[in-house]
Amino acid sequence: MKILTPEQIRAIDAYTVEHEPIASIDLMERAATACMRWITERFDRHRKMVVLVGPGNNGGDGLAVARMLSDQHYDVSVYMLTDAGRLSPDASVNYRRLTGRKPIMLSDETMPDILPSTVVIDAMFGVGLSRSLEGLAARTVMHVNQTGATIIAVDMPSGLFCENNDGNDPNAVIRARYTLTFHRPKLSFFFAENASFVGNVTVLDIGLSEEFTEVQSSKNFVLTTQDIANAIKPREKFAHKGNFGHACIVAGSHGMVGAAVLSVRACLRAGVGLVTAHVPERENPIMQISVPEALVSSDIRPEIISQIPDLIPYSAVAFGPGTGKKAETQRALLALLNMMNSGNSGVPTRLVLDADALNILSENKDWMNLLPANSIITPHPGEFDRLAGRSETGYQRYLKQTEMARKYAVFVVLKGAHTSVAAPDGSCFFNTTGNPGMATGGSGDVLTGIIVSLSAQGLSPSQAACAGVWLHGTAGDAAAIKSGQQALIASDIVRNIGKAFKKLQNG
Repeated sequence: MKILTPEQIRAIDAYTVEHEPIASIDLMERAATACMRWITERFDRHRKMVVLVGPGNNGGDGLAVARMLSDQHYDVSVYMLTDAGRLSPDASVNYRRLTGRKPIMLSDETMPDILPSTVVIDAMFGVGLSRSLEGLAARTVMHVNQTGATIIAVDMPSGLFCENNDGNDPNAVIRARYTLTFHRPKLSFFFAENASFVGNVTVLDIGLSEEFTEVQSSKNFVLTTQDIANAIKPREKFAHKGNFGHACIVAGSHGMVGAAVLSVRACLRAGVGLVTAHVPERENPIMQISVPEALVSSDIRPEIISQIPDLIPYSAVAFGPGTGKKAETQRALLALLNMMNSGNSGVPTRLVLDADALNILSENKDWMNLLPANSIITPHPGEFDRLAGRSETGYQRYLKQTEMARKYAVFVVLKGAHTSVAAPDGSCFFNTTGNPGMATGGSGDVLTGIIVSLSAQGLSPSQAACAGVWLHGTAGDAAAIKSGQQALIASDIVRNIGKAFKKLQNG
């Protein structure tokens, strides 16, 4: 699913009006109807409704929603930021349709009396803003935010920009509990600094042209179930383990072998034919007992990783979960990078680096140039900042992420609430599966195992990274249903990988 710019959204609106054909006022009616239905399904008539209306078409949506709710016998009050003569043409039509329900002009003296039980519908400003709100609009936002009311933003929380909010005034942005956005989500919804403004997002289909949407260029996308289903094919009847690859996971150190166990278990659950765990010699028995399905390769050192096994048998390699950063382990990583750049036709070209591998790279940044093309690295924000330099906002980190992917020709999986996958061609894919219960030790090790498993099975690096984060999040969602978010641990994610695959099979 494409993430679009405000200019593209306006163009799709115009195309839909011209080619459906549908009058723009009727398209506004369609959008308002979708909002009204969402609201009435969740809030009963005992809740007082306050609708805040701006001068543009977002305000027109709000006026139409107010009329529809009033027709459904809700107690609705409408407050306008501007007089009727300054409304957009379609908003003016909906103003006239509010027969017998005269809106109140907003001023410092007429600020609405809002209780915590009130439902506020924010339709002041939509997707077109490019500067911070000021004056009465900003004061209205501040007044509403401090009431504790349930705020529903129509299309966009007023004051929030669609993409880059660096420099925006956070005090002049509506803090919505729900955002009902039209057609496609907006880029700014995916950054942590905007979470308190956006709340829970619902994308409403208002019948804009999908045909014209498809021809719009975009470098940002939201992963969908269909995207993942297209990447992961059903197994053939006569398939055998040799058809599904052999992964090698270099992981673990004394006291950290659990990371290796989790990664190897996840790799198996994600469908690999064979997996070999290369672990410190002392940890061999733990791995053999914990994961009897795995093959085990022992390092010559008892407590750390100091060498890389012969890579010829493997179709994909992962390095990093729980390895630590000892000097010998760092040399082992360098040896791995050199092996994979050797040009030896028998050496695998698919590489996944996580955890301590990334911490080692952050201390040896010139080694980034040794990453084989199309490698996959999976940093969390702290690891990424150590690699790329500190970012003050998620948007800044996104820019560095996409630049890193382009510069080094790798896939950068930046973990978070909306884990994103930046590709060497400049595209970036945002994931919407997963939940806060997955913020627990070992969760990233599970993701590494899933991605290297899919890589070993022959998925392209893009497919393996994107499918990996989707399966990881979907498994986490299934685990949370059973255990709740607070009690969720990484092993629960592994146990629910099968449910994630079943979701794909069930469409």
